[in-house]
Amino acid sequence: TVTGLGRLSLYEPRGTYQIIFEYLEPKGLGALQASFEQLKARLSAEGLFDDANKKPIPFLPKKIAVITSPTGAVIHDIINIVSRRFANVHIEIFPVRVQGEGAAQDIVSAIQLMNLRADADVAILARGGGSLEDLSAFNTETVSRAIFASKIPMISAVGHETDFTIADFVADMRAPTPSAAAELVVPLKDELRRRILELESALKHRIYTQIERYRNVLSDMSKRLIHPQKNIQMLRLKLDEITERLIFQMNKHLIQQRERLFWKTDRLNNLSVFTVLSRGYGIVRTVPKAVIVKDADAVEIGGEIEILLEKGALRCRVEGKSSWQNKLMKKP
Repeated sequence: TVTGLGRLSLYEPRGTYQIIFEYLEPKGLGALQASFEQLKARLSAEGLFDDANKKPIPFLPKKIAVITSPTGAVIHDIINIVSRRFANVHIEIFPVRVQGEGAAQDIVSAIQLMNLRADADVAILARGGGSLEDLSAFNTETVSRAIFASKIPMISAVGHETDFTIADFVADMRAPTPSAAAELVVPLKDELRRRILELESALKHRIYTQIERYRNVLSDMSKRLIHPQKNIQMLRLKLDEITERLIFQMNKHLIQQRERLFWKTDRLNNLSVFTVLSRGYGIVRTVPKAVIVKDADAVEIGGEIEILLEKGALRCRVEGKSSWQNKLMKKP
């Protein structure tokens, strides 16, 4: 469907009418597609899609920012997959509208707030599939430039595998689905262990190969000498010394890598929300929106809250407010 502007005229010899258009433009979905292609071409010409501008995705992030709708299957899928693959990773949710009026501004504000806090290692911008009109917020120039300006690496996980948005081209990485984004950003613990074993095996192989090379050199030199006993003895001593040194360095390197892995594992365990809950703390959320409460002023008296504990949860009603810091400072 198109709309146009023109003038109607009569061709008198035949008694027919004709319209001479001054311009035509697409209407409806055609206009959205045309706008998509125009913005894509312009931003590409400016270099916003260039690989040279892509930031690397960290191998093992401590904290992941997720910019998406706080309701629906997307956020639950991401949380479940991350928790299953590496439960020690912390997730912070930046709730936004992902469709309709105001969605683009919500996304821009969330990206700016995330960069202002600057405590996330990587961010996932996600929503489920939809039509070109449903995904229009992710095809806006404001969202595209906010992604490009982000200091924190961003993964675009918008729609299904066949859906493409401008955000996909600007982001540092595109994931075909939100679930795939969670799998890309967090490795499995078993994969880490397997990688360490592979590195250990490769290091041993290199060391043994070098030792074997020295043995071959020694053997060749022994054959060339008429009276090689003294030189052979010296070379054997040197070979033994090199062997001991290589084995020592290999063991030292392996010990350092194990200690580093254990240290990182302990650190991640200490940062886990489950570890915090096991020390007697709780997570307070509003009912029914499940927004985490950090300030007593965020809850009205008479409102309902839910407290998540290490084992189970409590459903409570707010009867009053007070400042626990002042209570701690009062003398008994």
